[in-house]
Amino acid sequence: MILVDSTVWIDLLRKRRTKPTAILERLLDLGEAAVTLVIVQEILQGAADASSFERLHAHFLPLPLLESRSGAATHVAAAELYARCRWAGITPRSPHDCLIAMVAVEHDVWLLHDDRDFEHLAEMEPNLRLIPKR
Repeated sequence: MILVDSTVWIDLLRKRRTKPTAILERLLDLGEAAVTLVIVQEILQGAADASSFERLHAHFLPLPLLESRSGAATHVAAAELYARCRWAGITPRSPHDCLIAMVAVEHDVWLLHDDRDFEHLAEMEPNLRLIPKR
């Protein structure tokens, strides 16, 4: 199973051909592409209208879902990761990315992304395994 960030899903939905979207297409064929609730939230909140929202919801509902195993502890770990980045002079653009990173770490899965913030997060969190973007 590989956790796929919303950046890659959005590129796929917009029919952008990138290395991460090509990998995602293979993962979908294998049934190995997973999401978290926050990734689904990010995708759904970008819907253009109610009809698009319903189509996206129906598409993402059956995907494998990696949930936090530790509840509040996962969110605390995500907040700590965000803070460690800030203390090092790096401010992630989205705290959601820290939560996504910590869910990937908890489940010991690779993360497929197309977001430079994850590169910074991986510098601060050595257990975060990223699939190279290029």
